[in-house]
Amino acid sequence: MNDPYLNELKEDYQGYSNQLKKLKKRVLKTNSPELQARIIKQIDSIANKMENNQKQSVRVTRSRIKERKAKSKRWD
Repeated sequence: MNDPYLNELKEDYQGYSNQLKKLKKRVLKTNSPELQARIIKQIDSIANKMENNQKQSVRVTRSRIKERKAKSKRWD
């Protein structure tokens, strides 16, 4: 399914994934517990954004499928 909004959500998800990879490297490199705690909070925040992104993506996909079914029923 090629949908501009879904494509945008997918790009956002990829961006979050890239951020997580960078933060993971940073948390492993640092020895400061305070810095590690801040990085872990950032990771949690990004993980929540990713989860919301996925939920929205599922909602939109279901909506698009319903729209397609409704259109096909009208044309039958």
